[in-house]
Amino acid sequence: MTFHDGFLSEMIGRKAVVDTAGRRLAVGRIADFVVEHPNDTFPKIDALVIKSSSGKHLAPIGSIVDFESDGKLILRDVPSRVAPPDDEALYLVEDLFDKQIVDVDGRKVVRINDIEVARTGGALRVVAADIGFGGIVRRLGGGSLGRNLVDRLPRTLIAWDNVAPLHDLNPTQIQLSVSDSRLARLHPSDLAEIIGDLSARDAARVVASLDDETAADALEHLDTETQRSIIDDLGHQRAADIIEEMDSDDAADLLGDLPPEQQERLLSEMDAETAEDLRELVAYDEDTAGGLMTTDYMWIYPHRTVAATIAKIRELAPETEFIYYLYVTDETEKLLGVLSLRTLLLSAPDDLIHTVMTGDVVGVHPDVKATEVASTIARYDLMACPVLDEEGKMLGIVTVDDAIDAIIPERLKKQLPRFTKSHRHERIEHV
Repeated sequence: MTFHDGFLSEMIGRKAVVDTAGRRLAVGRIADFVVEHPNDTFPKIDALVIKSSSGKHLAPIGSIVDFESDGKLILRDVPSRVAPPDDEALYLVEDLFDKQIVDVDGRKVVRINDIEVARTGGALRVVAADIGFGGIVRRLGGGSLGRNLVDRLPRTLIAWDNVAPLHDLNPTQIQLSVSDSRLARLHPSDLAEIIGDLSARDAARVVASLDDETAADALEHLDTETQRSIIDDLGHQRAADIIEEMDSDDAADLLGDLPPEQQERLLSEMDAETAEDLRELVAYDEDTAGGLMTTDYMWIYPHRTVAATIAKIRELAPETEFIYYLYVTDETEKLLGVLSLRTLLLSAPDDLIHTVMTGDVVGVHPDVKATEVASTIARYDLMACPVLDEEGKMLGIVTVDDAIDAIIPERLKKQLPRFTKSHRHERIEHV
């Protein structure tokens, strides 16, 4: 095969012939290219689709004798295998041309105008997507004039290992799960920006393809309208699984914007304890400490030693991210004191928690306005402020990022870093 590298558009429509007893028998024209393993880093083209008056048939790569300079494809045998249905194979032209993809390195949504292939390792492989004007001109043809124009245009190619197809082309073959999707390289805010640029249908498909935690991280960075649209398309069970993985304050905000029937349906699909926490949060006005607070925090008992507490934190570390402060409570969850992680690490291993904690704790009531919470955090230079009921029982915390949310423009809110992860508050006990 003399074709070593080039673009699919240069082969589409070329005549396919078979040498028979010294004569060349025309058997059709190249219409498409089949890939059986599309998840490979640089997928191998397994067959060509030859279209004739009798329909579409496959010409396996092994049956290709030559690709002549005049454009003719020489085959060893007349193609006889019927092309598989669309849901059983990836057709590069039909499934990918003019479709949206994510340029992972460029963190943007683009469209495929052409596909570059190259012969390497004994196989013809997909190596890049052409997203530039040159791909369009090449497909339009135009003879030597078109080729001269393409040669003068800058090349706009994305290596295929930086491409993530968005359309649900063939569910049995193309998976965008977090373990193998190139989308997993993106920061949640970048992924959210990409999702926000997509149609409602494509946005839901991308979120559905991610694991629950990654989907939750991305969802937290989206505006309310986009969140609701995606939740509507995901189905109650999957939507509930993702919302459970969101920071509790963000999850409560989302649920609070949904109709009561949909809200209750989602809560009924969740873990009972999580659902109860969220029901309590949703009940607060969103412009209050209760509406801003999260129940994702770490609390400990006062009679534990520093060494035992550090050991337990190491054990719980994979399950929680926000442990800048440790809140000290009694068995009724009444707040007794607080200590920073720095204080804990600098204390003697045998010291008891109640001897190193700060007992003079600044807290707010859940009905306090959000602007007052932000003012309290700024005044006392806090990373988080505890929210307490009338008896001093811990209800949650408002982190500095959520406090800032209350006093900055809406368009900037989702760009802030998130300190907490969506895990229920941890109690260190019996260490």
